[in-house]
Amino acid sequence: MPSAVRHCEFRFYEELNDFLPPECRRRGFIHAFDGTPAVKDRIESLGVPHTEVDLILVDGESVGFAHRLRGGERVAVYPVFERFELAGVSRLRPQPLRGPRFVVDVHLGRLAAYLRLLGFDCLYRNDYDDDTLLAISRAEHRIVLTRDTGLLKRSALTHGAFVHATEPRRQLREVLDRFQLEARIAPFTRCARCNGTVARLPDGEGADAAPANVVRDGAALSRCRGCGQLYWHGSHQARLRQRLAEVGVPI
Repeated sequence: MPSAVRHCEFRFYEELNDFLPPECRRRGFIHAFDGTPAVKDRIESLGVPHTEVDLILVDGESVGFAHRLRGGERVAVYPVFERFELAGVSRLRPQPLRGPRFVVDVHLGRLAAYLRLLGFDCLYRNDYDDDTLLAISRAEHRIVLTRDTGLLKRSALTHGAFVHATEPRRQLREVLDRFQLEARIAPFTRCARCNGTVARLPDGEGADAAPANVVRDGAALSRCRGCGQLYWHGSHQARLRQRLAEVGVPI
C-alpha cells in the first residue's frame, strides 16, 4: 500500500528565502511528503543547498540533518551565522577552515581575479566542471564559490557558498563579509592571472621588461613567482582602489 501523505510547516529565515519560490518566502508554509525523510532531504527538495544552512529547529529543538520527519512538525531553518555564537544548539556546518582558500566556478572569473588581487588563494579555470570543483575542494580543503545550487547540494561537499550578487565587485564584498576576511586582506601579494605569489624585485631588476615611464619614475617592481607576470605601482592600481572603495572594500 502507498504510504500516507504527511505534512509539516516550514519557515526559512534571512537569505535562505532567496532560494524559495515567491509564495514561500518570509512566511510559514505547509510542505507535503511521503514516508519519514531526513530533514536535509526535504530542505534541499525545496531548493535550499545544505551548505547554506547552519541551524534547524524542529518544534523548537535543535536537530541535525539526519533528523527524520514524521508529520505535524514545525521546522525553522536558519542560514550560516558568521557574526555570533549560538549556545546549546547543534551547529550544522563544519568548523571554518583556518586559512580560507577558494576554488571558483567557471562563471565567477572576475571574482576570482579580485580575490587574488586582495591576496587570497583562489583557484579558477574556465574549464572546471562540477566534478573537478568538488574533487579540488575535498583534496585541498578549499571553499567552493558558485551560483550553481545543484553543485552545493552534492552530499560530498562540506565547504561551499552560494554567491548571491551578480556584479563582481559586490560579489567580492559579499564573500569578504560572509567569511570575515577583511583583516586578512594583503593587496597585490598574489597574481591575478595565475594565483601565484608576488614578490618585490631588487632595485633595477626587471627594468628591461617594464614600460619606460615606469622605469623613469622609479616605481617599485614585483614579479609573480608562478607565471613571471611583472607588476608595478601605477595609475591602474589607483583606479582599482577607487572601484573597490565604491563597494566598501578598502585596500
